[in-house]
Amino acid sequence: MKTLILTCAATLGFAGLAAAQATMPDSQQALDALRAAGYGEVRELEFDDGLWEAEVQRDDGRWGEVSVDPANGEIFDARSPRRLIELSEVLAALESAGYREIHDVDRDGALWDADAMGPDGQLMELRISGYDGRIIDARPDHD
Repeated sequence: MKTLILTCAATLGFAGLAAAQATMPDSQQALDALRAAGYGEVRELEFDDGLWEAEVQRDDGRWGEVSVDPANGEIFDARSPRRLIELSEVLAALESAGYREIHDVDRDGALWDADAMGPDGQLMELRISGYDGRIIDARPDHD
């Protein structure tokens, strides 16, 4: 019986590790997306709050920070020609998604960060697309 329990525990442990590795975002895919978008050089690529973040060199030689969504390779760059939405549009998008008590809203490049009470009553930290108001990442706020 003890052997069966240990075998099951080991199997579940390895399965959990495999699942975690399977969902771990791939830095090479983020790097490939940045290079395909024409960024000359990429530095300091790191995964933070659900997105890849990097310092990139643009065509004009200037450096800046961009983020990459690992789910679809979308690049968030405040210097892109895409229109960035205003605070009122961010608030409207969050409210329509069921969030309330929205506070600590800040723009960070082509993204917005906010804290809000989720539809389930849990306080959440949100990262929001600065292009269209989509919620890119939502995590429980433990602060």
